[in-house]
Amino acid sequence: MSNDDQYGGGAVGGTGQTRTRLPESDSDPYGAPRRTPRASRSLITVVGVVVLLIAAIAFANQSGNTDTPDSTAADTPPATTATAATGTRPVDGKNGGIPKGFAHDEQGAQSAAANYAVALGSDGMFDPARRRAIVQAVYTPDVAAARQGDLDRVYTDPAFLARLGLDAAGKAPKGLIFISRTNPVGTKVEKFGGDAATVSVWHSTLFGLAGEGSQNPVAESWYTNTFELRWVNGDWRIADFTQKSGPAPVGQDQTASSAEEMAAAVSQFGGFTYAR
Repeated sequence: MSNDDQYGGGAVGGTGQTRTRLPESDSDPYGAPRRTPRASRSLITVVGVVVLLIAAIAFANQSGNTDTPDSTAADTPPATTATAATGTRPVDGKNGGIPKGFAHDEQGAQSAAANYAVALGSDGMFDPARRRAIVQAVYTPDVAAARQGDLDRVYTDPAFLARLGLDAAGKAPKGLIFISRTNPVGTKVEKFGGDAATVSVWHSTLFGLAGEGSQNPVAESWYTNTFELRWVNGDWRIADFTQKSGPAPVGQDQTASSAEEMAAAVSQFGGFTYAR
């Protein structure tokens, strides 16, 4: 499989009542607009299905390349049923703090994909126990078993963590707050066939260190991840995925928040899950 770029939710857990349409986040919080970074293909090959890692690597290296967003737009607006509530009850179970028990239909596949994007983009991937719980909860058993070791090695690599401004334990320096949060804004069923589904999740990401003196300030990026899902043991699980950068909206002319304001927002506003 191939990935071109990457993304970066808050703490994983809870069950929200919708999977899309979050309030907008200020784009590029700390100053001049950032160019969308490119990911390392060699590292992508090593970690395979990991989602957050590509964004983290790109953020750390800051290649400065500018992606050209897809300029093709639909002639007609999408059907409102793509994101509207259907009346189906939301899931009420959890697996490793992640919603589970999604419906065996297109809506359930969309909800699963959005929830899994949030989990894989969370700061929990930098904590050994939470990382294992996330991997076991979102991937098919065979994929989870094959990738766990690779993910553990990468997320504990001191050089990788240092480039992100984190210590050897994956923690932020004193006085700073590490944020890695994925915010889905929409999903689309590309293909559905009973026990297999292909679902794209369009999302923004917030990634960086919030606080006074941060050398890696929190920045926003946009990506679309397409998940290959399989119905396994009564739930949807990830078997594979591909990714592309964008579509990225034009940023508003807003003044970037101060380091103190951003750190306060990160600590006071929790992330969402999207089961419905």
